[in-house]
Amino acid sequence: MPERAPNQLAVYNATPTVRVDTQEHEKINELLIGMEMIEQQGGMSALELRFSNIASDPGGGADYAFEDERILKLNAKLGLYAGDRNAPQEIFQGRITGMEAHFPGTAPAELVVLAEDVFQQARMARRTKTHENVSISDLARDLASQLGLRPVITGFTEQLPTQMQLNESDLAFLRRLLVRYDGDMQVVGNEMHVSPRANVRRGVVELSLHGQLKCARVIVDLVHQVTEVTVSGWDAAQGKRVSAASEGANSQPGSGRSGAEVLRTAIGERSEHVGHLAATTAIEAQAMADAAFDSRARRFVCVEGTSQGNPALRVGTHVTLSGLGSRFDNTYYLTRACHRFDVARGYETDFEAESAYWGGA
Repeated sequence: MPERAPNQLAVYNATPTVRVDTQEHEKINELLIGMEMIEQQGGMSALELRFSNIASDPGGGADYAFEDERILKLNAKLGLYAGDRNAPQEIFQGRITGMEAHFPGTAPAELVVLAEDVFQQARMARRTKTHENVSISDLARDLASQLGLRPVITGFTEQLPTQMQLNESDLAFLRRLLVRYDGDMQVVGNEMHVSPRANVRRGVVELSLHGQLKCARVIVDLVHQVTEVTVSGWDAAQGKRVSAASEGANSQPGSGRSGAEVLRTAIGERSEHVGHLAATTAIEAQAMADAAFDSRARRFVCVEGTSQGNPALRVGTHVTLSGLGSRFDNTYYLTRACHRFDVARGYETDFEAESAYWGGA
């Protein structure tokens, strides 16, 4: 399937739309000169906006544009929308947490506004607590309630063995468990989405080199690939040792030769034992082994790319790349996205993505 442009118009206005406390302001739109929004796995998006900080006044003079704090102020709610200015798509919601005044000397003064998404509230307080008879779904619902978000949770309903939250924020604790059990979490509007990696697909985007894909760097690497992962531990309730082995449970998306397959042919068998994590049940051991294997497997082929600005490129998007040759043309899972805008280059999206498969013969 050929790539599809994010907008069907030959020329369109891709200047970001900024809303402060849900309102658009003419001054904001006129003085915005740069934007960078970064999101990654596990949530916690960050935004940087750059404004020219000099504006004319009704008397014909000029002064600093935002000194009165009537619009831009700490803790103000900030929404960012990208794409065609006539039909922008939301890519960030959060609050202003910092400001930087920049005086370059050879150019007008600038104001840099820093913002973080709602997870900023959840990372500020740490605690120590023992969690018994609880599931990841329960923990996610509690965190969503604290943040005023609507939980959208898939799976993770099984009760976990006793878990220790040691001097961690509730956010860090939940993120750590999601990594162990191969899950991901993102804020989408006023919702908190939590699900296994196998179920994450925030859309499908096709990009072609010399089309919307401006440049790319792809690496295939056997260094961290294995043919098996083992995990062991002790089940105190049953009074016996538990162990599990995995050769992968979820390596999608993509197709071709897996890292384990290439490693086995090129070098030989290589087993990895996860010794720094102790399982307390056979079910937990298997889940940990699967997650550890799949995490390595999905990093077999990694790509860094820059495309025309596209608000559909988000963490969890499946991006199909073409024009890179038969070995690297594949479908990848986006793990990081950086949406950038400035008055010189316009709107661009940098991304990082991964696939467990290498194409070609």
